[in-house]
Amino acid sequence: MSRYDRAITVFSPDGHLFQVEYAQEAVKKGATAVGVRGKDIVVLGVEKKSVAQLQEERTVRKICTIDDHVCMAFAGLTADARVIVNKARIECQSHRLTVEDPVTVEYITRYIATVKQRYTQSNGRRPFGLSALIVGFDYDGTPHLYQTDPSGTYHAWKANAIGRSAKTVREFLEENYNADTAASEVETVKLTIKALLEVVQSGSKSMEIAVMRRNHPLQILESAEVEKVVAEIEKQKEEEAEKKQKKMKKSS
Repeated sequence: MSRYDRAITVFSPDGHLFQVEYAQEAVKKGATAVGVRGKDIVVLGVEKKSVAQLQEERTVRKICTIDDHVCMAFAGLTADARVIVNKARIECQSHRLTVEDPVTVEYITRYIATVKQRYTQSNGRRPFGLSALIVGFDYDGTPHLYQTDPSGTYHAWKANAIGRSAKTVREFLEENYNADTAASEVETVKLTIKALLEVVQSGSKSMEIAVMRRNHPLQILESAEVEKVVAEIEKQKEEEAEKKQKKMKKSS
């Protein structure tokens, strides 16, 4: 195997590009990010790592604005993400200048995926070690959620997770996402926070939630707002646990 993982352009006999797979492992070590698409809203939630006592917290960001109507959360290498975000912002401005229309969410997702794919196919480079959740609204008001990975593929999702314990969070979303949840803004935000609580231990202190509504800029929720939703979720869990105990007592 070691013969085939030194050069990015060399396939192994069983069809693997090991450097791309190693980049995907870097993503799995990154902070968890969750995206949920509602009817008139898209929500991003990210796990916040604790910062050093003297460090400026505002400089540690996992959610970035790409254009007025598009933003991105990522898992993986922050330095790689900065390069991708800068390239995407320039492309958004260039498109607006040339075509006099803002980019669609799929257009900028495809652009980001193309940049990533290019770095898997030429010597002297390495793949970008990040996956991204890209959300936003097209000019007809349609919400979108896309995910890209280090290989350069992209897919549209109703709800998805990337980073550490992404499989656990994705299974939770598969069980709990439905049309009723998507129709309600409050429930969409609550589902995002519930999904993050599956892997985040210290509640609202360790998460950042961003909301984008139609014809409105990205809004980062205040910690007090997130704490309020977390308290509601915990209260619901306690009530459900009490109901189960009562049922068990009756049955016995």
